[in-house]
Parts: sequence; structure tokens; C-alpha cells
Amino acid sequence: MLPANLIRLAENVNALSREHGLMIATAESCTGGIVAGALTEIAGSSSVLDRGFVTYSNEAKQEMLGVDRALIDTHGAVSEEVARAMADGALEHSNAGLAVSITGIAGPGGATASKPVGLVWFGVARTGQAVRTFREEFGELGRSQVRERAALTALGLLKEAF
Repeated sequence: MLPANLIRLAENVNALSREHGLMIATAESCTGGIVAGALTEIAGSSSVLDRGFVTYSNEAKQEMLGVDRALIDTHGAVSEEVARAMADGALEHSNAGLAVSITGIAGPGGATASKPVGLVWFGVARTGQAVRTFREEFGELGRSQVRERAALTALGLLKEAF
């Protein structure tokens, strides 16, 4: 069951999506579909969510979203550049007018000196606008908490994008 605060925020995003006539696409890595799941928890979400891409592997990011392998090799999957490409790819491979991407390190492993556990990059793409990126460091809260906070942040970014 999803937390109530996540559902409330998803309800707000769904209402704004209907009001503005913009379908949404999600491109999720470390959240594994939590954002799309929250949006679809609300009845009538088929008029809001076009599709959700769960692109956990680097290959999925390339195949489903068109992320260039060179970006991943050069900057890593958890990077501003890949978050930007994921959001842009979600728009390009959907019928949505607004997309959010999430790529991060939920832990407990996978961290490096420059990319700690809890680091998450987000991208927000809207048709006709430049992709905006955001970086959050949630810290070592535990895997579930990092994923939940990343999903809340992604929904908040969608809300602000309207």
C-alpha cells in the first residue's frame, strides 16, 4: 500500500493534468514504477497517465528511451545528463506532453565517493520547453525511504511543471 501523502500528491497532479489537458509519462529507474503506481492509484487515471517506463537497467534506458550509451559510459546512469535524456526520451516515445525521470542510488550498495547512497537525479520535460534537471541527496535513509522520497519529489516536480 502506498503512503497517504504520496496518494494525495498524485491526486493533485492528476487534477492538474486534467485541467491543463496534458498527459504524463514517467521514466523511472530507482523508484521502479512507484510514481506511475501512485498516479494510477486514483480512479480515472487513464485520462492522465499515457505510460510509465521502468528502465532499471542501462540497456532498458537505451532501448526504451533512446538514451545514448556514450552518456551512460561517460557520466554514469546516475547523472544529470542521463536524467535529462530519460525525460526527453519519455516524451519522444509517448503521447505525453509532460514527463518526469528518476535515476538514483537507493542503496545500500552502488555508491561511489562522488555518488553517495541517496543521490537521485530528476528530469522534467514538457513539450516545447527545455528539459529541467534537479539533484537531491536524501542520505542513507534506507532503500525504501530513498525510493519513497524520490517518488514524492518527482510528483512535486510534476505538480510544479503545470
